[in-house]
This record gives sequence, structure tokens and C-alpha cells, in this order.
Amino acid sequence: MALVLRLHPDCRCAAPAHIEVDVARPGAGVLALSYVVTGRIAELRLPPVVASARGDELWRETCFEAFIGTAPGAAYYEFNFAPSTKWAAYRFGGYRKDMQAATEIGAPAVAVQSASDRYALRASLRLDALSLPRDTGWRLGLAAITEETNVGRSYWALRHPPGKADFHHFDCFAHEIAGA
Repeated sequence: MALVLRLHPDCRCAAPAHIEVDVARPGAGVLALSYVVTGRIAELRLPPVVASARGDELWRETCFEAFIGTAPGAAYYEFNFAPSTKWAAYRFGGYRKDMQAATEIGAPAVAVQSASDRYALRASLRLDALSLPRDTGWRLGLAAITEETNVGRSYWALRHPPGKADFHHFDCFAHEIAGA
């Protein structure tokens, strides 16, 4: 299912014209995400591809993100996928609190493809080890941060809360998926 990300109303943006994310569950406990950016890709700042490894502060450059939780104020996870193929996984005890590296998560498979008018990043995650309730649906927040050569950063999400961009706000967790 392809979901369209929306540009935050306070952002200027020139290079990306459209960002969508295809969400699939190809197997039990697996979440596959395909982020597709269309526009003037040469104007995006994309870090060079390196060996896939865990990294920190990936959001400081172009980065694609996913958040999984169940309810406002409850524990949730954040996943970051960089065009370099570096990735990060964090567990939060509540809204922006008790942040820890989610070491129970194995390395996701991350692949990228780039053309002059289209950029794609695909990530596949195993969800079996998430410490979220299994008997309820999960909420998924999808987001992207794009950094352009001339404009700076722009923030994209399925839904934005009022005010500044804040992907951790539960309003952003706008898509429901079944638990692992």
C-alpha cells in the first residue's frame, strides 16, 4: 500500500516534488518499507553508500524514518534509514523519554537506487523482538527529512501535528498495522 508523505507547512522545498512509502508485510514479523522520492534528485544531499551498519544522528542529513507504537504516551520505536545504508533503531519509554538503542533489533536490509528524477530506499525489518503488545494493532508513523543543496532541510510525514515538525508526536503515527 503506497502512502503519501506531506511536506510540513513551514518548510520550503525545491528538489523533492513527491515522497511516498509503500508498506508491505511479506511475512510474519516482517515489515518492508519502500520510500520513493520523485523530483530533481541531483539537488538532494545524499551521503555516499557505505557498508550497512548502525549509526547515530542520521537525521542530520537526508534520512527516512519509521515509528511504531500503540497509544499516545506509551512506549514506541524509532527506525532511521540513511541513503548511505546506515541505520538506527531506538526504543522510547514514552513521548521523547527514556531513549535507548534498540539492541534487540537485528540489522535491517537496506538498499538504494538513484536516477535523475527518482530515488528509492528499501528497508526490511524483523519485528518479532519488539516489546510492544501483540494483542492490539500498532500505529506506524512514516517520515522523511530531505536536505537540499540550496534550500536546507524539509520535513515530510503522513500527518503533521500543529506547530513545528515533530515526528515523535503521536499525531504522526497515522497508519495502522497488525502486531507482529
